[in-house]
Amino acid sequence: MFEVRDKDLAGRIGRLKTRHGVIETPYLFPVVDPRRQEVSLDELRSLGYNAIITNAYFLWKNRREEALNRGIHSLLGFDGIVMTDSGAYQVLQYGSIDVSPREIVEFQSSIGVDIGVILDLPTGASKDKKYAEHTVKETLRRARDASRIAVQGETLWVLPIQGGRFLDLVERSAAEASRIPGYSIFALGSPTPLMERYVFSLVVEMIHRARIHLDPSRPLHLFGAGHPMLIPIAVAMGVDLFDSASYILYARSGRYLTEHGTHRLDELSYFPCSCPVCSKHSPEELREMDAYERTRLLALHNLHVVRRVLGEVKQAIREGRLWELVEAYARSHPALYKAYQAMAGKGSWLEAMDPRVKGIVKGIFLYDCLSIMRPEVTRYRLFIKNTYTPRIPKDRILVLLPGDPEDKPFTASSIYYEARSLYGEAHYVFYTPFYGVVPQELDSAYPLSQYEAPVNPCRSVVREMVRDIGSYVERFQSAYKGIYAAYSPRLKWSLNACRSLSAKYNVRCVKL
Repeated sequence: MFEVRDKDLAGRIGRLKTRHGVIETPYLFPVVDPRRQEVSLDELRSLGYNAIITNAYFLWKNRREEALNRGIHSLLGFDGIVMTDSGAYQVLQYGSIDVSPREIVEFQSSIGVDIGVILDLPTGASKDKKYAEHTVKETLRRARDASRIAVQGETLWVLPIQGGRFLDLVERSAAEASRIPGYSIFALGSPTPLMERYVFSLVVEMIHRARIHLDPSRPLHLFGAGHPMLIPIAVAMGVDLFDSASYILYARSGRYLTEHGTHRLDELSYFPCSCPVCSKHSPEELREMDAYERTRLLALHNLHVVRRVLGEVKQAIREGRLWELVEAYARSHPALYKAYQAMAGKGSWLEAMDPRVKGIVKGIFLYDCLSIMRPEVTRYRLFIKNTYTPRIPKDRILVLLPGDPEDKPFTASSIYYEARSLYGEAHYVFYTPFYGVVPQELDSAYPLSQYEAPVNPCRSVVREMVRDIGSYVERFQSAYKGIYAAYSPRLKWSLNACRSLSAKYNVRCVKL
């Protein structure tokens, strides 16, 4: 049903099989409102959207008999994959709707939807923990009640995870939901109010708390997350599916989506995009159009941007550079950078989720203090700390040398050759920002020579490097009968590191 084809961090490229076709994840379902839809379903298909989402409650309320007689695909005139939401968003808006949880589940099953959602009780932005706990319990009760229907037929059923800002409740909801049979997809509910206020860091925490308890063989959906700027970091944290009406709602209010933010059409002099809409029209031309056509074209542009970001994310997963993509997006908005900080704080978990071997291998980019949390770096530092044993030469001399990030591999650098002329066949161990300790025999192993980094990085990275050197010396000091260290004036951090070694371990510092 769900097959993972590639991975990077907690993100996956996968294939979700339904009775009307296959969805390649990560994927965003455009929300379709049959009552008013400026972008036709044929246009959505032509843009590459083979799956859509619509509201089962609206159909139940307004076109129930027609939907039951014709089926959802005939009613919409769409032969692709149709997902329906149950009306929970209307519950969040109005407090209740005039259909029972069981009725709306049976209705979705009867009209032949490919993916259906039970009628959960959303937590929303509630700050009342007692109420939030009620939403978790009630949603789980409804999920158990609907399980009998969910295990039957060909419809894939979605079980929403509630708890909102209360992360312990999100964990509880996810842990209990994972034990209920019949559900093919999990979804994180109630993020929309937080995303509207740009509280992206809390959304990252919610995704993490849910993902750690959910079966990784089943995809995770993030409700209402349609802004392209949020997609890379959500995928990196383990989200596979999205849905959103933002593409059309923004268009109706004259807003223009980009990968890094939103612009008002009235404020644009040029389009920073080359999609078919932007390459054929200017902002002024769109402003002069009638409202319907302007909305339609803006919506088409917005859909192009989402597709472009999804493609960019998939390629980053394939190349093992999803972290770098998130870093690049994070600098487009302070709230997104805060979310990136939250993601970096999950470095150990991401390292466990991240594949150790990939088909396509690319050199990695290390930028600032948070880059040290990349899985490749974390994994290597843990290997040195917990597993590595040095090959001690006969003369048992250790020489610590600064590794210049711009002169790799370190064993081909001028510093190395100069040191060899002084110390001969010693054991040479390089110290360098981000990776910490790099023994000469590992120097060419990926990614110790396949990376780019600033020559003089931030202080916290240097402090971590000094700690790594100290840890190495403490572990193996007794195996060597002599320890020497060198520094380079060009590498400002190397003198401080050398002095620290000298003070703590009685190591003599030599300038190279």
